[in-house]
This record gives sequence, C-alpha cells and structure tokens, in this order.
Amino acid sequence: MCSQDLSKSDLHFSSYKVASINCDPVLYRKEENIAHQLQLVEEAAKAGAKLIALPEMATTGYCWYDRKEVAPFVETIPGKTTELFGEIAKKYDCYLVVGMPEVDPKTELYYNSAVLIGPEGVIGVHRKTHSYISEPKWTKQGDLGHPVFSTPIGNIGLLICMDIHFIETARLEAVKGADVIVHISNWLAEKTPAPYWITRAFENGCYVLESNRCGLERTVQFSGGSCLINPDGTLQSYVDRNDEICYGVIHLDEARKKTLPDSTDKMEERRPELYKELSSNPYLWNPLDFFPLYGYDPLPSGKKSRISAIQFRPAFNQKELNLQRMGAFIEKAAAEGNELIVFPELSASGTPDSGKEAAEMAEDLIGQTVNALIDYSMQYHIYICTSILEKDEEKVFHTVVLTGPEGLAGSYRKVHLSKSDRQWGIAAGDTFVHVNTPIGRLGLMAGSDAMIPESGRMLALQGCDILLCPSAAAFPEPYGLAGTSAWHNYPIPRGYSSIHWHLWRVRGGENNCYMVFANRCEDGYFGRSGIFGPDTFHFPREEIIMPAKGEGFVSMVVDTSNDPASVYPTNVVRRKDLVCMRQPLWYDPLIVKNP
Repeated sequence: MCSQDLSKSDLHFSSYKVASINCDPVLYRKEENIAHQLQLVEEAAKAGAKLIALPEMATTGYCWYDRKEVAPFVETIPGKTTELFGEIAKKYDCYLVVGMPEVDPKTELYYNSAVLIGPEGVIGVHRKTHSYISEPKWTKQGDLGHPVFSTPIGNIGLLICMDIHFIETARLEAVKGADVIVHISNWLAEKTPAPYWITRAFENGCYVLESNRCGLERTVQFSGGSCLINPDGTLQSYVDRNDEICYGVIHLDEARKKTLPDSTDKMEERRPELYKELSSNPYLWNPLDFFPLYGYDPLPSGKKSRISAIQFRPAFNQKELNLQRMGAFIEKAAAEGNELIVFPELSASGTPDSGKEAAEMAEDLIGQTVNALIDYSMQYHIYICTSILEKDEEKVFHTVVLTGPEGLAGSYRKVHLSKSDRQWGIAAGDTFVHVNTPIGRLGLMAGSDAMIPESGRMLALQGCDILLCPSAAAFPEPYGLAGTSAWHNYPIPRGYSSIHWHLWRVRGGENNCYMVFANRCEDGYFGRSGIFGPDTFHFPREEIIMPAKGEGFVSMVVDTSNDPASVYPTNVVRRKDLVCMRQPLWYDPLIVKNP
C-alpha cells in the first residue's frame, strides 16, 4: 500500500511511543534469535510502544558466505516468522518492523528484507535497494522500490542500512509523505547514531527510528546506537548496549511541519524541474572517459593545493571597509601558500534587513565587489569565492562569485532561497554551476543550498571535486555526542566528540567531494567554518574546523589529482564510490513536482 494523506480522524494517535532494539543475533541460531527477539519485542509492547523495530537480518545474523550457506534460513513473507511476530502485533495492537532474509517462492531468489507487520498481519515489505559489499554474495538487489505505508499511526517508510547513505532513498519516502522512516541496519566502522541517519531526518523533516545491531560477527564489529531522531535532526534518545531498548515519542504534527527554524518549507523549496540528472548515473562509466567525451568540458587534471575557509564578520553596508579587511585575509592566506580562499555570504556588503536595503546594496555582476576581488586574485594569484547581491535589470539575485587570476571565473545564482532571500525579493537562479580551475573542478553553492540535498548531488554528478559554500548559517548547529561503550578498533573514535554531526561534513562525504564551508561568526550565526574531506569513513578525519566564535581562517591541503599511470580513477573525488552505487532506476519521483 502506498502512502496517502491521513486526516486527523483516520489516525488512532496524534502521538505515540516507539521502540528500537539493540541486539546481537547469532549466525546459524535462527530459532534462538527469534525466541529472544520475541521477548524483547513483547517487553517493548508491554511498555506501550506502538511502533517497534528490530535490526537488519535480525532473525539470522548478517555475514553469510553465499546462497548455499544462507539457504536453510531464508523464508517467504508472509511465513512462519512473520506469523510469530504478528501474534504480538495483534495482542498489543502495535506495529513491528523485522529484518530477515526473504525468498521469493516463484524465482527462489533471496532478498535482504524489512517487513512491516500490524495487528492484521503483514502490511508491506521493503527489499534493500542499495547493496552493501556483502549482499551480492547471496542476494538480489531489491526490486520493490521505496513504498510508504499508510497506517493508523501515520505514514511509515522503510529503509535498510546502506540505503540511507544515498540522499535519494529517504527523499523518495519523504516526498511520498512519510512521517517516520524506520531504518534497520547492521552499521559498522563508525560511532553511532551515525551522521547520515541524522542528516536524513533533518533534511526531510521526518522522524528516523533506527534499530542497529551490535556485537562481533566474522571479524565485523557492529556499532549499536539504536535511536530515535527528531525531524529537526536532534537526538531524542539512543542506546548502545546489547539487548537495550531505546524508547521515544513521535508527534505527528512535528513530522508534518516540514519547516526549518526560519520557517522555510523543506519540501516546497525543492526545485524538481532542475533535477533531471538525478535519474542518470555518469559514474557507471569511467569518469576519465565520460567527462571529456566529444572533447566537451573535460575534467581538469587536478593537483595538490592548499585552500582556506574564512570565518568573517562583515560590517553592514560598508563595502570599502569590508573589502579592505578581506584583502588583509587574502594577503595572509596567499603568503601561507593558499591557492583558494572562501569567504562567507555577502562578505563585502553585510546582510540587508529589507527588500529596499537589498535593492540599494545590489550591484552589477561586474561591479565594485567583483572588480576588487579580481584585483586581489591577480595580485596574489589566488582564487576567491564569496556571494553578492547582484542587480540584473529589475531583478536582484543572491549570486556566488569566483574570481581568479584570469578574472571572473564563474558565478552562480542561488537556486534554493532562504526565507530572508525571499523577504529581500531575491529571484531564484535556474542552473547549477561548476568551474574548471587548476585546483580541480569547483562546484558553487550557497548556505541555504546545503539544506536541500539535491544541490550537492547535482554538482557531484557534474564531476565536481570541491564544493564551495559561502554561508551565513544560523542552523543547523553542529553538535557533539557522548562516548560509546560499543567497541571499535583504532582509528575509529569511541570517545566524546564536541562535533559529532556537522551538516556540511556530510554534504561533502555523501558526494565524495571536498567541502569548503565558510560561515559568519557574529551573534545569530554559529561559526564552525571548516574544510571537510571526501570520505566520511576515513579516520582520523581529513578535516579542519574553526571554533564557534572569532574571525580567522583555517587551511588544508586537498588532492584532486589522479595517478597519471592509471587510466582509471585512483582518487575518491574522481571515482566517487557513493555516487557510482546509486540506483537511479527508482528516482523519477524526485524530478516531479508533488509526485
């Protein structure tokens, strides 16, 4: 059953208790696993939970060698296992999500599946669509798409582990009206709750109920960290020990607001008409062959370069003063060998308070600010990026500009507008822009673009190595996480971190791009400017981050080059593993307005 809008009268609960279960299934002991999990599920149901989730492959364990080995443990849905869990769902009038290996009785193909069970029995199934490295040993890629199921407790979407790495999967369920995405997983190699889980809740404005397994299986250490994540990306609750049950409460009105703190609507701000490339995947081909095809727009060779992110507090409407102060930063950064420097949004002008002020502060693209930045670029042989209010006849655009020794290298009119942009009467742009430089292929975006995951993805599909994001971000503020009792081998961190989740870190990693985030630092903005690496599972992290307060800059060496002896990509920014593993066959609803 696909999702549909539910009126208040259709719902049994406007808020309800949920539970996700941390547990450690054992290979070959299916009956024992199920018996133990039935006890845990019944405990949660007795405690009043109306939606209860078990981990991926909870009934059998995960690390199977091949089809032959797992064959005795697969079963149909519905089947004996779903009947056992269905008895609890019926007895306690609740809804369960169970991870299990499924066999299709017609084809005898196997799937890594999540089944949603209600008081009346099986409601629906999700077969994992985006496989991890282990699934191809025994399963077929999921073939049921990404349905959302309408129930008396709201619209429920299902995802399995690797699915959530990709912006498109949770987005598909969000545009279909999911109130909660139940994500069951066997997550590893990272302290949890994972930043990807948090990001999917934040960007889609829905709850993520996460059930992740713990324990060690065939040398693989799983992370635990089952949790409930709120629609604003904050953690409501989580657990990390074996057989712990994580409880929380879902409020359907919160899941249906879909608004950012400034009241910008997360769904309405999308521009599906501009996302056509989401339904293609250039990384199925060698990008070193694909992008220069027909001699058009070949990738730069790339190289190692030192680049900087500036944390800056511009004076309001004092361009001369701001440009002089920017020049001092540029001079210092150039003296330290930097080749690219990114300033926050509107660093030359400051931020207007009204549409009238925005119109007065706006300038031609080739105007005072860009001419001054070109002069600095030529003087110090450096690329400079910020944004301006651009005047074009009767319209004003919020435009990101990149200058270099060659002059104005590129400009991008912001596609996804914030509430303040709209209050100023800003017009929206209609294209995503990349610029080829000796440093690499640079993608231009602005702060509020990062709230919309399609922005970074579109630039990644254009082959960008580095995303430049001048920002004036007051939210979402990065936050830390306590240490975990779950074991992780060095160098995966286990202890307390003051920045566990930083949205711009995730935006870089999910697109296998470097991310340069330059933010304002005065009252109302959270600072934390930084440069983030293209692989979020690389530890120690390849990144550098500034404090919340204070002006200054940080620098890092990035590498966009490729081994010249190889005809295939040897650098993750060129290879883009996560982009390559996308499954665009399912993504068409993302390019349709109100699918």
